[in-house]
Amino acid sequence: MDKVFIKDLLVRGIIGINDWEREKIQDILINITVFTDTGTAAVSDDLSDCVDYRALAKKAQNHAETAGRFTVEALANDIAKLCLEQKGVNKVIVRVEKPGAVRFAKSVGVEIERSSE
Repeated sequence: MDKVFIKDLLVRGIIGINDWEREKIQDILINITVFTDTGTAAVSDDLSDCVDYRALAKKAQNHAETAGRFTVEALANDIAKLCLEQKGVNKVIVRVEKPGAVRFAKSVGVEIERSSE
C-alpha cells in the first residue's frame, strides 16, 4: 500500500480542558499519512486519479480551527474520519500535537490509526 502524507500542518484553534485553553487560541500540529493505491495515478499522470492532499489539509485545518475539542484524541479521531471520506483512502494515521503544552517537552499529543474496514 502506498502512502500520501501531510507533514507538520500548523493550525491555530481552541483545544484543551482548562478555562484559559477554552479562551486562548493555541498552536496545534497535525501530521497525516493516508494509505492508498497510487498505481493508477502513476500511469495516468492525472490529478483526478490522485488523493487530493490539498483538500485533506484544508479540511483538517478548517476542522481543527473551528471544532473547539477538549482532547487531542477527539480531534485526531475527527480528522481521521474526514480523511477516510476521501476517495481512494483505505487507512489513515493521524498525529495531533500541542506544542509547549508540557514544561520541558517540545510537544505532547496522540497518534491514531484508523481504516475504512
